Amino acid sequence: MPEPLKNLLHEALVGDMADRIAGNAPTFDNNRFVMLATDGLRALELMERSALIRDALFATLPGDFREAAAILKASLPAAGRPGLSGWMLLPVNQFIAARGPDHFDLGLDLLKALTPHFTAEYGIRPFIHRDQQRALAIISAWVDDPDQHVRRLASEGTRPRLPWAMRLPQLVKDPAPILPILTALMDDPEDYVRRSVANSLNDVAKDHPDLVAAFIASHIDGASSERRWLLKHASRTLLKKGHAQALANFGFAAAASLECELRLRNAEVMFGEGLDFEIRVTNAGELAQSLMIDYAIHHVKSDGSLSPKVFKCKAIMLAPGQSHTIGRRHALRPITTRRYYPGEHRIAILVNGAETASQSFVLVMPSPDPA
Repeated sequence: MPEPLKNLLHEALVGDMADRIAGNAPTFDNNRFVMLATDGLRALELMERSALIRDALFATLPGDFREAAAILKASLPAAGRPGLSGWMLLPVNQFIAARGPDHFDLGLDLLKALTPHFTAEYGIRPFIHRDQQRALAIISAWVDDPDQHVRRLASEGTRPRLPWAMRLPQLVKDPAPILPILTALMDDPEDYVRRSVANSLNDVAKDHPDLVAAFIASHIDGASSERRWLLKHASRTLLKKGHAQALANFGFAAAASLECELRLRNAEVMFGEGLDFEIRVTNAGELAQSLMIDYAIHHVKSDGSLSPKVFKCKAIMLAPGQSHTIGRRHALRPITTRRYYPGEHRIAILVNGAETASQSFVLVMPSPDPA
């Protein structure tokens, strides 16, 4: 079994934090911080542990944020000297998120200094929520920073729907203010940064599909292989949903004169096993066709209705009269993000976003073990 995430914050780490802060603040009450930050720690989950340590920082750092910020900044690693780093900085993020927005420029500057040692993407969001225009004016300047972590913070921290983080409703409603940031970082030399840009655009596409499809179209001509990958990764939600402009951006026009067969090798699947199927597509037209082949599993929900989930399959080019066969196994086993129910499910084949064939299959749940 993997180590529980909560164990990333533990008593020894708290002790190290105390030593590293005390080395830059002679009046810091090392023992009190450790006592407060470890009281009941083992019974808590990860974010609760972080909040407990944050509260210990509230109690032991100076009440003046300017003084506290100077201590925390001095406690970061420098010139080979160990300092606050890694998971120690999760509660520090929370401390800055709570106290920093009242000292706007200073708080953002501290997060910028922190991010090379641990992500600060969660810490900057309260600043954006407090005063979006002011925050983005500061963050926009980070796109030219020599540190890749700072550049990535500019794109990752401004994602409208960053997972596990405070949502930014103003940017969900109108993402236009972050598009210049994403454009500036689109050809960043670091894949780490470019991937963040793609994820941010994909976030935006969930609420503004036409905007992102048009953005991709305006940046794809003459794109390098790295930029083309970024734009396609940014379009993944749109491509799964069969958005016409998104498909056209990558050369996938509406399929014509196409024959598609779907064969199930097992129309009844025991939960924990897999659905085996075969797809055969034939280009019956007179022109070659570029085809993106996906499939959707329509899962049974608790109320008996069906909910589709699209899975990527294969992109191919078919000459006139040419056929192509694809075999797949789709596992139906326990996962944390879905609860399965028995009954009649459906699999549908999507070619360039359009459903071209489908069949039903039955998911059977194993009998419970006798008591």
